[in-house]
Amino acid sequence: MDTTAQRRILVVEDERTIAEAVAARLRAEGFEVHLAADGPGAVEAARRIRPDAMVLDVMLPGFDGLEVCRRVHAEQPVPVLMLTARDDETDLLVGLAVGADDYLTKPFSMRELTARLHALLRRATRTAPAAETLRLDDLEINLSERRVHRAGREAHLTPTEFDLLVHLARRPRTVLPRERLLADVWGWADASGTRTVDSHVKALRRKLGAELIRTVHGVGYALEVARCDR
Repeated sequence: MDTTAQRRILVVEDERTIAEAVAARLRAEGFEVHLAADGPGAVEAARRIRPDAMVLDVMLPGFDGLEVCRRVHAEQPVPVLMLTARDDETDLLVGLAVGADDYLTKPFSMRELTARLHALLRRATRTAPAAETLRLDDLEINLSERRVHRAGREAHLTPTEFDLLVHLARRPRTVLPRERLLADVWGWADASGTRTVDSHVKALRRKLGAELIRTVHGVGYALEVARCDR
């Protein structure tokens, strides 16, 4: 169970009714909630309160949530649950590329939002064994520092992208179903978010190479490597 006391959540939403409803639900869950209603206000609030996570709407006055994500992550790593009014693959991939860890499409249920946020916080606070490194061909994953290099070049991954890559790397060449990845990496008990897995795999391919992760249509994904060292 998560210990939510003192966990600070920044909710960035310009629709007052939605913002207040989300804030009320999260406070009922035991979180300390702060609100911002536009892009500049969100960046300033993140700098001031240093939240443990953000619930961030894409469409905002001033500048949009994607730009908020860029600016905040330039200063501090913050898990981000992005809210979008459109279920558009391009928008989702852009959101993941600038540092969002997960997303919900409006309209959404408060139950789903809180479940996603709890799972996001669990992933963000996982610890790894000291000094453990996975080496697979030219891919190097430093678990203690949460850093990834391929062919000597560092790839900057979001916390969720990193966890997904590690999960695949621990079972190289093994096909892992989307439903299992959702359960093991995201902590979801149902299979309603398989597009989330697909979107994160696309982000990993863009950052690390399209050939690294193999798709097994109708099943899931496997990390394609020839050599595995520790």
